[in-house]
Amino acid sequence: MLHWGRKPEVETVESLARGDASNVTRWRLGAHTGTHVDAPAHFRDGATPIDEVSLHALVGPALVLDLTHVEGDVEPHHLEEGGAAGHRRVLLKTSNSAGPLKETERAPSWVGLSPKAADWLIAHEVELVGIDYLTIESHHRTDTWDVHHSLLGAGVLILENADLDHVPPGTYDLACLPAKLVGADGSFARAILTTRD
Repeated sequence: MLHWGRKPEVETVESLARGDASNVTRWRLGAHTGTHVDAPAHFRDGATPIDEVSLHALVGPALVLDLTHVEGDVEPHHLEEGGAAGHRRVLLKTSNSAGPLKETERAPSWVGLSPKAADWLIAHEVELVGIDYLTIESHHRTDTWDVHHSLLGAGVLILENADLDHVPPGTYDLACLPAKLVGADGSFARAILTTRD
């Protein structure tokens, strides 16, 4: 799975095959491995860590926008045309899901969110925004991290590496539960969409 930094490592601590009473593994991986949530503490010391973020932002109705036609950055007009206004949780399905997300190494380019689109989401009181790649940041902004600073500075949670390839656009119920790592800047998460009754 995609990750920042050091490759995850797995160690076998106990093994039935070696005569131990059970199988036990130890994992060494970053908080931003695979599907994960960025907390405000990711880019600001003293800001809310992952174990203190609101569950109300992580669980509830979520809109999946079909932005597979977008090349480059997602802009405010894409969000407006997709009907994002009025939604508290917005997931951006881009061409990343069928392309760069499937790779095991970081792609040279991908679809990201523009700073103006981040401002639009903040102004429209979105609590969580997700995207289908390793980062919501555009590939040409991973030195300044403008979108992260804006969204997390406003308390908007970021869900990254969400596989939306086979998810049709529409409104779903989202249950996104990051591991409760005390004081952490983010955490790997299980994010599940279910159809609404």
